[in-house]
Amino acid sequence: MTIAPTASRPSAQPSTVLIASVATAALAGLLFGFDTAVIAGVTGALKAKFALSEAWLGFTVSSALWGTLIGALFVGTLGDRYGSRNVLRMLAFLYVVTALGCALAWNWHSFIGFRFINGIAIGGSSVLAPAYIAELAPPAQRGKMVGGFQFAVILGILLAYVSNAVIGSLDLGDVEWRWKLGIVAAPSLVFFALLFRIPNSPRWLLAKGRDVEAKQVLALVGMSPDVARADLDAPKGEASLSWTRHRKPITLAFLVAMFNQFSGINAFLYYLNDIFKASGGSLSPDLQAVMIGVANMVFTLLGMLLIDRIGRRTLLLWGSAGMTVALTIGGLALLGVLPNWLLLPSLIVFIMFFAPGSGAVIWVYISEVFPQNVRARGSSIGSSSHWGWNAVIAQVFPIAAAWSAGAPFLFFAAMMAVQFVTVFLYFPETKGVPLEEMEAHMSR
Repeated sequence: MTIAPTASRPSAQPSTVLIASVATAALAGLLFGFDTAVIAGVTGALKAKFALSEAWLGFTVSSALWGTLIGALFVGTLGDRYGSRNVLRMLAFLYVVTALGCALAWNWHSFIGFRFINGIAIGGSSVLAPAYIAELAPPAQRGKMVGGFQFAVILGILLAYVSNAVIGSLDLGDVEWRWKLGIVAAPSLVFFALLFRIPNSPRWLLAKGRDVEAKQVLALVGMSPDVARADLDAPKGEASLSWTRHRKPITLAFLVAMFNQFSGINAFLYYLNDIFKASGGSLSPDLQAVMIGVANMVFTLLGMLLIDRIGRRTLLLWGSAGMTVALTIGGLALLGVLPNWLLLPSLIVFIMFFAPGSGAVIWVYISEVFPQNVRARGSSIGSSSHWGWNAVIAQVFPIAAAWSAGAPFLFFAAMMAVQFVTVFLYFPETKGVPLEEMEAHMSR
C-alpha cells in the first residue's frame, strides 16, 4: 500500500519517507549491477549446456544488453506518461519473472528470450530510478542522493560475485548455473513489494495537474511546493536538440560513453571468470572476481569524494593514464611475456583508476554538458552510446580472447591512451560551472 501522506504527520516523518523512497529506488541500481555481472559466473556452464561457440557465447551474453539498449531508449516515454514509480513496478515484476525464467530455461532460445526481457528491465530502471530520485529529492540533496544510485550499482556487482562464489562452493553440479541466475528473484521481489510503499514523484504529480497529492508528498519529503512549482514552470526556451547548436555537448556525451566501454570494463565484468581461468592462477576465479568487486566499490566511493574537488577532466586524465599502464601489464601477462600472477594485481590497479575516473565521471558529465532545455534528450545520446558499445564489445570479446587472450587487453590499453589525448585536447572542465551557464561554457 502506498504511503498515505497527511498533513498531520510529525516533522521527522518527511525525512523518513524521503530516505525510504530513495533507498527503494536505489534498489533498482543494485539489481542493475547484480543482473549485468552475475553472467560472469555462468559463461562456462552456458557454453557447455547449449554447445555454444565463442561467437554464440558472445551473442548469449550480449542478448541482455540489446534489451538494455531498448529499455534505455523507450521506457523514459512511459515514465513521463505514467510516472517513474508506476513504471518501475512493471519493471520490478519483469526482474522477478526473468530471473526465474533464466533459471528454469528449457532451451537456449528460451534463455535468450528471458535475458533480452531482463535487459529491458535493466535499461528502463537505469533511466527511471535516477529520474525518480532526482524529482523527489530536495534540490540541496539531489546530487548526493542520485550518487547513491551509482553506488548501489557497484554494490550489486559485488554481491553478484559474492553470490556466485557462495553458490559455486555448494557443489550443486549441473544446476549450479540455474541457482546463480535465479537467486536474483529474491531481491527483485523485495524491490517490487517496496515500490507499493513509496509515493509518486511530486513533480510528476504537478505536471499531471494533481496538485493536492503533490503538495501532500512535498510535505512528507520536506520540499517547498514553491520550489517544485518553480522548477516545473521555469521557461524552457527552444527545446530542439540540433547538431548545429549542440555539436560539442553531443560529441562529448558520445565520446565519454564510448571510451567508458572501450576501457574494457564491462567485458571484464562479464567474462572475469573466463579471464582468470585463462591465466591459470592458484586462486579460484569466483574468489578473484570478489576481490575485483571489492576494489570497484571502494574506489567508486573515492571517485564520489573527489569528483567535485579535483574535477571531472582531471579524473579522466589520471584514470586514462593509469588504465593504459595496468591494461598493458595484464595483456602481456596473458601473452606470457610477463608472469601470469601479475594479471590479478593489474586488474585491481585497472579498477583503482577506472572507478574514480571513467566510472565516476560518465553519468555526471553526460548530464552536465547539455543545456537545461535539451538535457533529457541529450543525455539519452550518451546513454545509448554506452549501452550500444557495451553490447558490441560483449559480443566480440570472447571471439577475440579465443584468438589471443592478451590481445583485447592491449587493444583496450591503446584506447585509453587515445582517451587521454582526446580528453586533454578537447574536453572542458565542468566542475563548478552553473548549469545555466553551461551552454556558454561549451562554446568557448
